[in-house]
Amino acid sequence: MSLNRSEKAVVIDEVKAELAKAQAVIIAEYRGLDVASATVLRKQARESGVYLRVLKNTLVRRAFADTPFQDLNDQLVGPLIYAISEDPVAAAKVLSGFAKENEALVIKAGAMPNSLLTVDGVKALATMPSREELLAKLLGTLQAPIAQFVRTLNEVPTKFVRGLAAVRDQKEAA
Repeated sequence: MSLNRSEKAVVIDEVKAELAKAQAVIIAEYRGLDVASATVLRKQARESGVYLRVLKNTLVRRAFADTPFQDLNDQLVGPLIYAISEDPVAAAKVLSGFAKENEALVIKAGAMPNSLLTVDGVKALATMPSREELLAKLLGTLQAPIAQFVRTLNEVPTKFVRGLAAVRDQKEAA
């Protein structure tokens, strides 16, 4: 069923709104992917906060116009599924992980603002830790010196109490 002009405009506006806040766009060819697998992929994308949609390439070309992702226009050939995310790693992780399990999904390309990614670039991006993982590592690194300082301060009274206990035990034995 084809869309009329106003419905197409709504789709273009929706994609432009997603692109305005996006940090990554990954495209993949889904030829031969069955409905059950596509449903699993959509569920994984939703859980990761990735906007995943099958769209007409002509509508996407119009949505990409005058955005930092317009370099992808040359790659828009064939039946494609579009993954758009605010976290640059999330879309790559979802599609790469799914492509490993399903040969029917083939990653074609990707883009970050004003830079085009090859298939290898998308796979490299998928292996990077997510923003949350990086923040957790940073917090752990910042917290380590403080935790060590607290342990050192706590050791002084602990040694004193151990010394008193040793004196007490010595006097009791005598």
